[in-house]
Amino acid sequence: MYAVAHARPNAVAERLSSDRHSLPLSVLLHLVPGALVVVAYLLVAEPIVEAIRYPTLLGWAIALCLVLIPVLLGLFGLGYQRNGRFSLHGVVHYTDRPVPRGKLVAMVVPLIAWMMILSVVTELVNRFFLHHFFTWVPFTKGAGSFTAFLHGYSHTTMVTTMLVCLPLTGISLPLIEELYFRGFLLPRLSHLGRWAPAASAVLFSLYHFWTPWVFASRVIFMFPGFWFAWRNKDIRISMGMHVGVTSTMGAFGAVAVTLNLL
Repeated sequence: MYAVAHARPNAVAERLSSDRHSLPLSVLLHLVPGALVVVAYLLVAEPIVEAIRYPTLLGWAIALCLVLIPVLLGLFGLGYQRNGRFSLHGVVHYTDRPVPRGKLVAMVVPLIAWMMILSVVTELVNRFFLHHFFTWVPFTKGAGSFTAFLHGYSHTTMVTTMLVCLPLTGISLPLIEELYFRGFLLPRLSHLGRWAPAASAVLFSLYHFWTPWVFASRVIFMFPGFWFAWRNKDIRISMGMHVGVTSTMGAFGAVAVTLNLL
């Protein structure tokens, strides 16, 4: 029994770090973290921000931290099982940096522009889906607007929220998402061929259970970055696009709130 108990974790680790995931396993690994984020928000983060009277934006940042940080630690755990030390080598792929720096910048900058423009252009579509199909969702307060989630709070509270969230939702958490979804999961969908980046875009969009009304828009504006990362086997492409957009918008929001421009 002792030997069996210790064999199971190794077997699970070997299956997770293998070069190929079955589609059902990949769907599970994409969606379970999103479900856990919602649970963490409803059971832990929402009561905290309501108690201290802070916006829901901070609550979602807390919930994401509670899930994504353990996910990152889990990747390092798989690396330890594989390498005998805490490392992402062999666990996270697309890290050999095959794209030259100049070409990388030339690819990432237009992708950032594409994602930012589309995220603004599709805002009306997102509101349509929100108000016609997702009014039943229990955590839609402040949804459908860039600033509604800040209304009703003091200027100090708004500024503090934006400054706390910037390094989290703007930089650190998107980096973890890219390591997990594009570096760990996407390469293990290679058996899907050209459908792999499309599957990644769809499943990553579904993972965002807390904003289901943005599903269609998110697939559209995220897919090109995922495709180029898959095509070039370089995670820096999707990472640069994702973090570039979230950090830019987070910084803009923080400055605008601080200067009372919103």
